[in-house]
Amino acid sequence: MDSCRALMLKVERSICCCGCACLSHTFCLSLPGAQGQFPIVQNMTVTEGGIANLTCRVEHNDNTSLQWSNPAQQTLFFGDKKALRDNRIELVRATSQELTISISEVTLADEGMYTCSLFTMPVKTARAFLTVLGVPKKPEINGLTKPVMEGDQITLTCVTSGSKPAADVRWFKNEKEIKGAKEVNASGKTFTVKSSLQLQVNRHDDGMAYTCRVDHVALTATHEEITQVLEVHYAPYVEIKHSIPAPLEGQYLKLECVPHGNPSPDPVLWTKDGGELPDLERVIVEGRELTFMALNKTDNGTYRCEATNHLGTSHAEYKLVVKDPNALPGPPDHALIGGIVAVVVFATLCLIIVLGRYLARHKGTYLTNEAKGADDAPDADTAIINADGNHAHAEEKKEYFI
Repeated sequence: MDSCRALMLKVERSICCCGCACLSHTFCLSLPGAQGQFPIVQNMTVTEGGIANLTCRVEHNDNTSLQWSNPAQQTLFFGDKKALRDNRIELVRATSQELTISISEVTLADEGMYTCSLFTMPVKTARAFLTVLGVPKKPEINGLTKPVMEGDQITLTCVTSGSKPAADVRWFKNEKEIKGAKEVNASGKTFTVKSSLQLQVNRHDDGMAYTCRVDHVALTATHEEITQVLEVHYAPYVEIKHSIPAPLEGQYLKLECVPHGNPSPDPVLWTKDGGELPDLERVIVEGRELTFMALNKTDNGTYRCEATNHLGTSHAEYKLVVKDPNALPGPPDHALIGGIVAVVVFATLCLIIVLGRYLARHKGTYLTNEAKGADDAPDADTAIINADGNHAHAEEKKEYFI
């Protein structure tokens, strides 16, 4: 009987595996070690051409090996042993609790799910996804030919390719954003993005800068852009500027012909009254300027400036009227004005005095209410004028007013 019990005790002890503690005849508790955990990894995002570091960790390990494999399930590293011949893949750190490798010059083909394996029984795995951002290529602007003629309608198209995800393309006109028509096309894993502008060109567009700007998450601190400056050819228009507003005899006068056009209409042609300019030493033509050193009335007339380029001809006119400085009305005589004001003031005072004396001598009278009640009053409702005269009824009470 004792030998049987000893045999049962031996069997009970044998069912407790390595890494377990026997609690009873039939139950075991797992101890810390590689058997009871999974490897820890993290997803990664890297820009095309950059470096990706893949790290696999375990908290506890009893010298069980770690392994990294690529999306094609090819082993990259088994512990510190390199398994795939790829010069871009290198070992960074290999311990019993960590395996870190690096992939340099990352391409879009490297994107995918990478697996870290912990070789226990059974094997435990963890997966990390490597995202590769496609960098957009420098944009190009198509559809612009130089020069452009005024009135033409043109379409500017900005194109950038190779972005992942699709890039954002924006237009700017002299640094002010304007809206374009956007189009996105997929090409494998990357995208080609186009944005178009339709323009009705006029002379005000000459020298205008149109910029296409590309923004993308792979361009962390900057952006790609390209700028084109429009060159617009247009027919000339002309204006004449003068140095003084009202020319007088003997004065200096300069007329400047200012043509606007592209190509620049140069030289300009000056004429007077439809004919040539007088050949005088005091009248000088120098480039676009017509100068009169000392004006006189013989210079009166209509002066025309004419400018031409290959798109047309334009002119402007200036009518010159030279005035005699002696014939002009002089400045106002302040002494005369002062005298007139004094006379007016004196006459006004005299009028006031005369009027006051007249009113003082001619006083009106009227009957009071007592006079109106008297029996001998001929007309109680009538005021008696000329109170200075003699009256038959001295007892009448009188009241005066001025």
